[in-house]
Order: sequence, then C-alpha cells, then structure tokens
Amino acid sequence: MAYKDLREFIAKLEEEGELVRIKKEVDWDLEVGAIIRRSYDLMAPAPFFENIKGYGNGFRILGASAGVSNKPNRYFARLALSLGMNPESRISDIIEEYIKRRKNPIKPVIVSDGPCKENIDIGEEVNLYKFPTPVIHEGDGGRYIGTWHIVVTKDPDSEWVNWGMYRLMIHDEKTMGGIIAPPQHIGQMYYQKYEARNKPMEFAVAMGGDPVIAIVACSMLPPYVNEVDVAGGLRGEPVELVKCETVDLYVPATSEIVIEGEVLPYERKEEGPFGEYVGYRASERSLKPVYHVKAVTYRNDPILPVSCMGVPVDESAAVVPITNSAEILNELREQGLPIKMVYCPPEGVSHMAFVSTKVPYPNFAKKVAHSLWATKPGTYIPYVVVVDDDVDVTNMVEVIHAFCVKCHPYRGIYKFKDSPTYPFLMPFLSPENRLKGTDGGYALFDCTWPKQWPPEAIPKKASFDVLWPKDIQEKVLKNWKDYGYK
Repeated sequence: MAYKDLREFIAKLEEEGELVRIKKEVDWDLEVGAIIRRSYDLMAPAPFFENIKGYGNGFRILGASAGVSNKPNRYFARLALSLGMNPESRISDIIEEYIKRRKNPIKPVIVSDGPCKENIDIGEEVNLYKFPTPVIHEGDGGRYIGTWHIVVTKDPDSEWVNWGMYRLMIHDEKTMGGIIAPPQHIGQMYYQKYEARNKPMEFAVAMGGDPVIAIVACSMLPPYVNEVDVAGGLRGEPVELVKCETVDLYVPATSEIVIEGEVLPYERKEEGPFGEYVGYRASERSLKPVYHVKAVTYRNDPILPVSCMGVPVDESAAVVPITNSAEILNELREQGLPIKMVYCPPEGVSHMAFVSTKVPYPNFAKKVAHSLWATKPGTYIPYVVVVDDDVDVTNMVEVIHAFCVKCHPYRGIYKFKDSPTYPFLMPFLSPENRLKGTDGGYALFDCTWPKQWPPEAIPKKASFDVLWPKDIQEKVLKNWKDYGYK
C-alpha cells in the first residue's frame, strides 16, 4: 500500500494505536523535544503536536513517526506500516521485503501542481521562523528545521539526483547551516564539483510526504542511484514530483514544506552542536557550508516532521540500521557468499553488524567481514560479528550466547587500524580526529566453529530443537496446552 501523503500515514498510525494527538499547548523551545525523547524511551505512540506556543492553529509537528513500539510483537510496527506491511512483521521479513522491492525501482512521474504549492513565499517573503521549528536538545546550536526530511541535489555532470538526510540548523530568516561531509554524496557533489568549479549548488529540502521518502533518504545507496526510483519501488508505484519555483530541481508533490535555494562555494558559518544519532552531542560548533533560501512553499496547516536524535532507539536507529542490513545482505548475496541474514541492531546506531553464514572454508569470517566493509553502508561499521547459520542474528539471546562461547578471546578477534570513519560524530575519537575523520578502526569477532575441526569435536547445542528426538519434540509441541500452558 502506498500512502498518498504524510496525512494518510498519520491516519494509519492513529488507527493502529501508534499515534497520540497532543492538544495541550507545548513550547517549541525544548518541551517538544523532551516529549519526543520521552516517547522513544517508553516506546510510546508517536506524538502529534497540534497546539504549539506562539504559532496558533494550523502549524503542527509530528515526532517519532518511525520510532519503535512497546506493543507485543510490534517492535518495528511503524517501519512495517511505512512499507505497507503487517505491523507485526518480523524484522527479517522487513529486510527481505525491502530487498525484493529495492530490486524493482519505479521511475517518478512529473505533475504540474501539487499540495506543496498551496502557499508560496519567494525572496523577501521568505521567513524560516514562520514554522514552529524546535530547539530540540539543551545545548543545541540553534533551531533545527531539518531532522527528518530529504535534501535534493543534482550532479552537474550526469542525471544523478541525490536524496539524502543531512541536519539543517536555522541561522536566520533566510539561511541555514549543516554538515556536508566529504564522504557523503552531497559532499562529493559540493566539494569535488560545484565548489571546485567555483559554482553554487542548488538544493531543495522536502519535509513530509509518503513515509517511504524519508526512509530512502536514510538508505546508504550506491552513487549514481536515484533514490526517487528506489522510493517508487518500495511503495509499488511512482512518486509524483513537481518542479521547484526557483531552482531546477523536483520534489514530491505532496510534501508538507519545501525549502529551495543554493549553497555558495567557499562560504562557511558556525553550526552546531547537536544531539546526534550516535547518542551523544559529539560534534562541537564549527564552520560549515551555508544554505541560502530563495523560496519556501508549503501546504495549508503544514506538518513539520521532527526526529529527536540521541540515545537509541529513535527514528534514525530504527530505520537506518535496517536499510543498511538489507543493502549489505543484498550485496553479499550478489557476490555469491552463502549469507543467511545480516542484522545491524538498532542499539548499535549503524556501527555494528551481525552476519549469519555457512562456513565453506577456514577463516571464512574474514572474507565476510572484508566484503561487508567494502560496501557503502559497511564502510562506517567498525564492529562485525560473524556467526554460524544456525544462529538467528535478530535474536540477541542467540547472538550473545554465540559470542560468549564460540569467539576465542584472542584467536577469534581481529583488529584493523586506520580504516575509514565518519567525520564529526564518532564519540570514541579524540576531538582532533573527530573533526578530521581520521584514526578509525575495524574489529571482527569470529563466532563460527573452526572449519578445520572434525565434526565430532563440535559441541552439540543443548537446545530443544537439537538435543531431543524429533518425535519427542512433536509430542511436546502437540500436547503443550494439555500440560496446562496457555
């Protein structure tokens, strides 16, 4: 099922008990952020703020739209619902469905108009403070208008249009700032092409719309892949795009808010800090590129999606590790590796991966780890745990058990120096290396049985499905309720 817009998705969340309407007046200055953060901690329904101090009726905020749920068997309900799946879907099923749809991209269609054009502010009419942008965390460098959105930029030498999610802080009524890191696709375009040629880079920021749009913006797709095509595949029908007012870019027609403009070459202004997805305010205030806003278009009664990033599990931790899992699993399988499942646990904020596999030859775990680190999402995953294919990597009980009894304390752990790392945000780096993105490392934990061991040397797992005859297992399962169990 494809959602027409964010409002249709909100109705679905409410129907499923995954949303609460907050009609009491709340302050955009820290109170909104605190409520969203508390909702994550309790795995409570997504808060939908309808009465924001100083903004009256008509300006609304949606938080935690992809957060996890405390309802039984529905931990990833909001992610599943975003993809039109059963809210009780297992995470392994969500990963496999993502891969299936990802392989069938659908090109967008261009429309002449859309709801995002109901209001148009150009030039002197532009005022970013018109929207109830919150100060999310104490100590943030400013009001962050871009936390769950897409930033659209176009490669000047090809038809590649990138949709990414990069934080955006308001400097004043007509400018914003944010991280444009060199390894990111937006950074490759800006530094290597636009700035290198002393040309401005056009951008468009789109907020709201089908929830799949934000999910795709978080996904670590290869370069020269248009995220809008993948979004079409995930939703099962094309995304409708409409042309911007002042830049040569297109945005989803049902977006709630669209911000257009350009990033000038060699201009920098201090931005940050911000409570980030790693769970810390890890990046200090520093000079970063400036987004000059030329136009803002928006729907009547616009809804601003907000993610209060921090200690997991929030939107970033619930969505990005899962799309990373799917992208890595797909790439490893396409290389012909006998991989059963890849799972990046949300608590690991995209920096740990569990991989289950058959082991065809000795030291195969090293092959798996190096293949994983060669993928785009794997580049910034410092910790890889490889287990045998009888371990369910989505079950932490099984993973921790395998880790503690099958990984040798020194023969099973491999460390690699000077690997790539994400600049600005990695808390384990020194302040100097955090700024430069240097001094990274990789670690492999081999939790598979050594291939050179004879079969009789491999211990038998003392579990219900292994140490009891099949006929006894079937008898116990058949008579379970008769024993008095519910």
